[in-house]
Amino acid sequence: MDYSHVRDVDPAVADALDGEVERQRDTLAMIASENHVSEAVLEAQGSALTNKYAEGYPGKRYYAGCEYADDVETLAVERAKELWGAEHVNVQPHSGTQANMGVYLAMLDPGDKILSLDLTHGGHLSHGHPANFTGKLYDVEQYEVDAETGHIDYDQLAEKAAAFEPDIIVSGYSAYPRAVEWETIQEVADDVDALHLADIAHITGLVAAGVHPSPVGVADFVTGSTHKTIRAGRGGIIMCDEKYASDIDSAVFPGAQGGPLMHNIAGKAVGFKEALQPEFEEYAQQVVDNAKALAETFEDHGLSVVSGGTDTHLVLVDLRDSHPDLTGGTAEEALESTGIVLNANTVPGETRSAFNPSGIRAGTPGLTTRGFGEDEIREVGELIVKVVDAPEDDDVLAEVSERVQELCDANPLYE
Repeated sequence: MDYSHVRDVDPAVADALDGEVERQRDTLAMIASENHVSEAVLEAQGSALTNKYAEGYPGKRYYAGCEYADDVETLAVERAKELWGAEHVNVQPHSGTQANMGVYLAMLDPGDKILSLDLTHGGHLSHGHPANFTGKLYDVEQYEVDAETGHIDYDQLAEKAAAFEPDIIVSGYSAYPRAVEWETIQEVADDVDALHLADIAHITGLVAAGVHPSPVGVADFVTGSTHKTIRAGRGGIIMCDEKYASDIDSAVFPGAQGGPLMHNIAGKAVGFKEALQPEFEEYAQQVVDNAKALAETFEDHGLSVVSGGTDTHLVLVDLRDSHPDLTGGTAEEALESTGIVLNANTVPGETRSAFNPSGIRAGTPGLTTRGFGEDEIREVGELIVKVVDAPEDDDVLAEVSERVQELCDANPLYE
């Protein structure tokens, strides 16, 4: 990639940018929240729209000179409506967390009650962790997955909702590998007169392609990231019925943000157009098929897969049964040394620190973008097992590193 203008001005940053491109080319990106966008999306995100302030919304801006900003945002909104079937869409949130903030600010008062999945069971910081603004502003109670099955305990969720009487129930998760029963959660919300926010940050692309059930039209609010499985410009999105449109838009701007990042919204528009093409459905299905193949490979080689498999793009491995002395952090570090990049992760019933937990989380979106099919994914799974079995064996690490480089060379990125 050409960073010649950056190099003329700032060689140190240019070196870092070139280094990052090489790192992505020469490693297997398996962090479940990461993906590789197209060069078209990269161009849009690096466009001259980064210079433009466009506070407000299309046709109702607080600055002059917004005609092209209006065009881009309108395209992003209309394409999002088509992708997910939503009545109203706001594409201005800078991230999935800020999308959630927009909903909370629109519908809750400080001290109101949120019921959400515990972070160590697959939830997200923005769903109520005490270190996050949600945990500081709101009264939070959390439900869990069943420690034996790894599946959401919907009966426990209903019981906690009845006892806690939340104002909003949050569904959608960052480390939960199974399909979510949106309708079941909506019924619980209805029973306790609560709103329902479905956060599909990780599965936006899977939902858009129809390979995962959609909460749009079921939950009151749907939020998500616009990168991850959808491969568009980095940021967030809020979807809702038209009756909530004014409250949501006001909560995003001026409630939570000032000027929108129009260059990111351009990247969203381009990525959404790519996702509307027929081949995107094939991509999303391959992401899921690859994740299933990865989970099967792990189980075949003695690793414990939380919930026994996956319906999504990610696989969560609990190392405690097969490798009781190995932490997720140690496994992550050893794997990264070979060019396989994933992350340590908490698991249901976690007994270690969140900073060095008992599991690892692996995702397939990035490798699928590179062209990996199930056969290649199974081989990658076997390489991961080799490292997990011998994280301090230099010969094993060298052997895996060599094969990783061969796989990267055979499936090039950003040529």
